[in-house]
Amino acid sequence: MQFRAPRGTHDVLPADAPARERIASVARVTAAAAGYRAFEPPTFEQADLFVRGVGDGTDIVEKEMYIFEDRGGERLALRPEGTASVCRAYVEHGLANAPQPVKLFYVLPIFRYERPQAGRYRQHTQFGLEAIGVRDPALDAEVISVGWRIMQELGLRDLTLLFNSIGDGEDRRAYVPRLRAHFEPQLDSLCGDCRGRFHRAPLRLLDCKQECCRSFQEGAPLIGDHLRPESREFADAVRAHLSALGIPVREAPTLVRGLDYYTHTVFEIVPARAGSQVTLLAGGRYDGLIEAIGGKPTPGIGFGMGIERMANDLRAQKLAPEEEAGPAALVVALGEAAGPRATSLAAELRAAGVSATMAFGGRSLKAQLRHAHRTGARVALILGERELAAGVVQVRDLSGSEQREVALAEVVGELSGLVS
Repeated sequence: MQFRAPRGTHDVLPADAPARERIASVARVTAAAAGYRAFEPPTFEQADLFVRGVGDGTDIVEKEMYIFEDRGGERLALRPEGTASVCRAYVEHGLANAPQPVKLFYVLPIFRYERPQAGRYRQHTQFGLEAIGVRDPALDAEVISVGWRIMQELGLRDLTLLFNSIGDGEDRRAYVPRLRAHFEPQLDSLCGDCRGRFHRAPLRLLDCKQECCRSFQEGAPLIGDHLRPESREFADAVRAHLSALGIPVREAPTLVRGLDYYTHTVFEIVPARAGSQVTLLAGGRYDGLIEAIGGKPTPGIGFGMGIERMANDLRAQKLAPEEEAGPAALVVALGEAAGPRATSLAAELRAAGVSATMAFGGRSLKAQLRHAHRTGARVALILGERELAAGVVQVRDLSGSEQREVALAEVVGELSGLVS
């Protein structure tokens, strides 16, 4: 075959759609119940939005962004994450004048040039939630609780909330020299990425998954031990609100997340299966992001959830919905004269809320009934020249062999309660 889907992308086939649609639907409804509203930015943005917002020392900016120049010479990028776009829109549209916090959710395609693996694609779909304009530990807990509730509504159990506080710029100015002092003697033994992170994004040294780096993470100073009292109090207040919500917290003192804009609260929700390293949902507070892209200092917090990765986990736990059923009714036309009336009958059924399709191609009755079984239809409506002349239609129950004759004028009303 000459053409295939590009590496790291995939086609969403009908068998895949129900799980994805279920996840997105549950996420939207759960977010809306907490006062979040739908938002959708453009698929591409000015590339510098992500360079300044996400951080030029991050893997996303250095390795993973799809950057191109349009015909007008503007440097653009396909969206590698959703938060920077939300913050850009907050500034551009003057949402600081709206009631705060501004609470938004989105379901968007995300583009990153990274190594494809299970549930991770170069184009994937993300559900995101953002709350901008208020710095309050209760809001942090609410955002986390919405994510937690989505998981519960999907049927997932035995989940673990990993939680850490990474403070703010002032906390890190005191902490980073100690972190660098720990890693500097082993600098030549670190992976190439971490040798670069040592200078540009030192907190990421704690996040590396390479075996050559993991042993050096042991004994490293922890940001939680170097927080100022006010930062520690904020984190403790978030924990208190989560406790009030009945959400168990597991402390993760080396959790830092991979983007430069995070401050204070960072978190991940992971399945508790033994040996699982899959992060289903992750996020944190980003109080400096809007200022970094040219706005006034504005607090914010949010999370992202990969739809494909979540769908894989639902399938692994046998929680994914089954493939959608076929049409409730399939209309079989025998002979050219019956064709137009069969077409209108199918349309009448659909208008009455009964899913219906036709058996196309002028095939024999046997072939059309075989096709009806393959589509999963519940009944076949057989209309030939004799039935047309008599004003009737043959209704065959495809789960058995029962067949009965019904007046054409009454068949739509009789089948109006039939659902696929």
